[in-house]
Amino acid sequence: MNRNYVFDFDSTLTSVEALDVLAEITLAENPKKDAIIKEIIAITNLGIDGEISFTESLEKRIKLLQAKKADLPKLIKELHKKVSPSIERNKAFFEKYAASIYVISAGFKEFIIPIVAAYNIPADRVFANTFEYDKNDCIVGFDSENPLSVHNGKIQCLRDLKLEGEIQVIGDGYSDYVTREAGIAHKFFAYTENVSRDKTTQNADFITPNLDEFLFVNKLPRNISYPKNRIKILLLENVHPDAFEKLSKDGFTVETVSKSLSEDELIERIKEVHVLGIRSKTQVTKKVIEAAEKLMVVGAFCIGTKQIDLDACKENGVVVFNAPYSNTRSVVELAIGEIIMLMRSVFKRSTELHNGQWNKSAEGSREVRGKKLGIIGYGNIGKQLSVLAEALGMDVYYYDVEDRLSLGNATKIDKFSDLLAISDVITLHIDDNAANKNFIGEKEISQMKDGVHFVNLSRGFVVDIKALTDALKSGKIAGAAVDVYPEEPRANGSFHTELQGLNNVILTPHVGGSTEEAQKDIADFVPNKIMAYINSGNTVDAVNFPNIRLPQYKNSHRFLHIHENVPGVMAKINKVLAKYDMNITGQYLSTDAKVGYVITDLDKKYNQKVIKKLKEVEGTIKFRVLY
Repeated sequence: MNRNYVFDFDSTLTSVEALDVLAEITLAENPKKDAIIKEIIAITNLGIDGEISFTESLEKRIKLLQAKKADLPKLIKELHKKVSPSIERNKAFFEKYAASIYVISAGFKEFIIPIVAAYNIPADRVFANTFEYDKNDCIVGFDSENPLSVHNGKIQCLRDLKLEGEIQVIGDGYSDYVTREAGIAHKFFAYTENVSRDKTTQNADFITPNLDEFLFVNKLPRNISYPKNRIKILLLENVHPDAFEKLSKDGFTVETVSKSLSEDELIERIKEVHVLGIRSKTQVTKKVIEAAEKLMVVGAFCIGTKQIDLDACKENGVVVFNAPYSNTRSVVELAIGEIIMLMRSVFKRSTELHNGQWNKSAEGSREVRGKKLGIIGYGNIGKQLSVLAEALGMDVYYYDVEDRLSLGNATKIDKFSDLLAISDVITLHIDDNAANKNFIGEKEISQMKDGVHFVNLSRGFVVDIKALTDALKSGKIAGAAVDVYPEEPRANGSFHTELQGLNNVILTPHVGGSTEEAQKDIADFVPNKIMAYINSGNTVDAVNFPNIRLPQYKNSHRFLHIHENVPGVMAKINKVLAKYDMNITGQYLSTDAKVGYVITDLDKKYNQKVIKKLKEVEGTIKFRVLY
């Protein structure tokens, strides 16, 4: 069946209402500019929603505009910059289907024709109003004989065109919808890329957040293989709102939940999810992964990934990203602050004063200058802490299972027990390896100096809490700061630990990396990694996957093939490509012990059967196409 595609102009082909932009130009020097523009926008919306007649809306706006013919070139220049992003990236569609495309708008030909001409839409396929001018070229009105200047004018315009075949109307307003209601249009697509109006979307046959979705529904050629709005992202645990903004702006459909979910809850919610974002509380187990048929990525908005079954993710072709650096400074600053507060007994003195007791004393209060700081774990956090502590005058020593170069005057200690024996303050910064369970226990505490101060901002399970509690009660450890616990609640609420109520013990609820700056940085870093993988296939900085940094692909399609790393898979893939005479412009492969990841860039023209055959290659875990 022959199809006709009828597009609105304002807030559809462009991201703005043209007369609002014209108001910005003509009223630039008017002291009442903001109030007038606000009034114009209100009148525009009343007309679009059908609350007042379109003729009345148009008359009132033109009167307020105070525009001249000479203002129109400036307007056109601005509108060229305001073409809707998905319209712009699908320019090829307009060029190929020009004979089937019409623009019917209640706007004005004077500015519409120059904009759509760049998209191969000729002037005789543009139906819109025209301005009327006085002898000084001031815009004073419009052609009142034009059917588009009156209420429901689009209905009459479409009737007069007598188009053959199916008519699909794409627009953002009520005046677009009524063409379907009147039986003139066969389908109405509510276009919401720039604005979403309840009255319009409630009556639409389809809601299309961008042109990609419209083209996908109609199986028409498009710039991207799969509309991003169909890719669903679930963000849990109150991830910073910048992540939502960033991912939504890129076109994805994003849902947020303020708390973590249990395994059963997550299994229920994840079935249609393509990307999962979590922090440290949500447990992404093997059962969760196996229930998530569409899942492509897990983004950990934190440093640790112990809460994620990385092997299960890998075996199911799910890539995991984290934020190994974004909140390290925040953790370091808290460690420095707590070291000083412990050494000065600040928390103890503060508690006394809160309880009405004045106890001014130097007893148990010492400077950090000249004291020995023992850092266990000399990674990103340990190294930064080393530099800041040295700047405070501390003598820094560190222990790490890996050979790490010291910064400044820090001294590497080869034997763990030696570090414990010499340190006035011990601070833990080790990873979430399961082998680190009870890394600090009764034996290790017995090897420490009497009156040592202890800080744990790493992982809760690495310290035997009972042994720490006993040492604090006996005075072996003079003070402690603990931010992490063996078991932590999934949401804010009641909590109990044996450490509560002890003298000179600072307890914080896992807030080491929870500063506004850190969470904002994480909300930038992790979404960037997610988008790089979804949009181009890049796996740089993936935790569980072969890392590949890919070049941008232009004028080609990209096949992404994740497979079991067994002999012969690559040969089978290339055999399929050769059988269908695929013109390969680039191919990239990286493997680890379990999986292989091969990316093939090809000419745009290819036999569609090749996709089915590649999916059937033995050992295939996941396959997708990008273009």
